[in-house]
Amino acid sequence: MNAGRLGRYEATLAGLRGRSRGRALEPRAGHDFASNDYLGLAASPRLRDAIGAAAARGVPAGAAGSRLLRGNDPEHEALEEEAARFFGAEGCLFFASGFDANLALFSTLPRRGDLVVHDALIHASVHAGMQAGKAEHIGTPHNDAGAVEDAIVRWRGAGGTGIPFIAVESIYSMDGDAAPLADLVAIAERHAGFLVVDEAHATGVFGRDGRGLAADYEGRDGVIAVHTCGKALGVSGALVTAPRILLDFLVNRARPFIYATAPSPLIAAGVREALRILADEPDRRTRLAALVKGAEGALTQRLGVPPSGSQIIPVLLYANARAAAVAAKVRAAGFDCRAIRPPTVPEGTARLRVSLTLNVDAAAVSGLVDAIATAMDEVPA
Repeated sequence: MNAGRLGRYEATLAGLRGRSRGRALEPRAGHDFASNDYLGLAASPRLRDAIGAAAARGVPAGAAGSRLLRGNDPEHEALEEEAARFFGAEGCLFFASGFDANLALFSTLPRRGDLVVHDALIHASVHAGMQAGKAEHIGTPHNDAGAVEDAIVRWRGAGGTGIPFIAVESIYSMDGDAAPLADLVAIAERHAGFLVVDEAHATGVFGRDGRGLAADYEGRDGVIAVHTCGKALGVSGALVTAPRILLDFLVNRARPFIYATAPSPLIAAGVREALRILADEPDRRTRLAALVKGAEGALTQRLGVPPSGSQIIPVLLYANARAAAVAAKVRAAGFDCRAIRPPTVPEGTARLRVSLTLNVDAAAVSGLVDAIATAMDEVPA
């Protein structure tokens, strides 16, 4: 090995492994308590048939160019029209992933002289967008609406004259708790700003027809939402809903949109069908809610884990090494539940992230709780 070229990377990787923060790709195995396929749609016959039917009628697998060149397919436009109606928004723009959507949004819409106030636990993709943009940005304590307003007031008092953007997740990906959206909408209105709601873990699961927790606010001038399509919708991509003028601005100025090959038209056809499934099959949400309630009861009774209020339930183990060891034992017992460690979560809060999906049943949940309890006894704090 050439130490000059490769040694520094190996040293960094060795350091990560020494702190129990090393990562590696592993095959799928065991009962699914790790994915975000909350409604079990990823392998659903309806999605498979819809994509197959689209291919049969000539919808191409690849877009073959950016949307602004020749990559703008009728499937993209049909999806955007249907999604705007579904979510009650003025318009919608389809991106290849939630990461791309947040990168584009936060690097483009907040401009020099503006302020982005973001929750301390906001997605990494939002951080990437803020770092690529020109607006000032500041974090506030998790789910503290008062701190958000205080930050805007201080900024105004120091001479800030631009537009404030408030960035939150409706359901937080690692803690499973919900943002105080009503309070945040009111703050954005009082300060003539925008509230940007990342609905990644709420779309499909919460709200009427699975429209998410921001459903009552979408369509307002000051509300922008990001609906990820690769979680409960079972496909991939992301839908940004907003006033049309903001979407036009993204089309004209957002580099991740302008310079990227458009998402597969077949995937757009799949997302269209996923939205129909949300409206047609409400029993999926009912069954998931029952599964979550049972899991919350078992985890609280057996391990003292408090309910999160959603399908994401963290089991805090605090130390990286313990989280990794417990996860390994749980997976060896046949339950795919992963350890989440810094920097994905704050230092000292390593955990198991229990993700409830319709890919498992109540018996599997009971087995998972038993496996976690046994592993925690075998790997003491």
